[in-house]
Amino acid sequence: MTKADLVEKVAVEADLTKKDAEQLVEIVFDSIINTLNAGEKIELRGFGSFRVRERNSRKGRNPKTGEAVDIPAKRVAYFKPGKELKELINSDQAS
Repeated sequence: MTKADLVEKVAVEADLTKKDAEQLVEIVFDSIINTLNAGEKIELRGFGSFRVRERNSRKGRNPKTGEAVDIPAKRVAYFKPGKELKELINSDQAS
């Protein structure tokens, strides 16, 4: 599903115009991004949680040349699905 597909689905389900649905989706995404940038976690009960993890700097290799390169430390977003989401996804495989 793309962002455009999500906007379309929200517009249909909530009986909104596409423009209003797009604004709503943007507000949600911006809120998630701003919260993670502030170093806080986001927990959506029944869905999952978003957190920021710190990755240490490390040595890597350029796959083309084999030359050693330094990979700097960075922060990465991490999503952990909730129990209910895992169960819903896995219930389709059992059928």
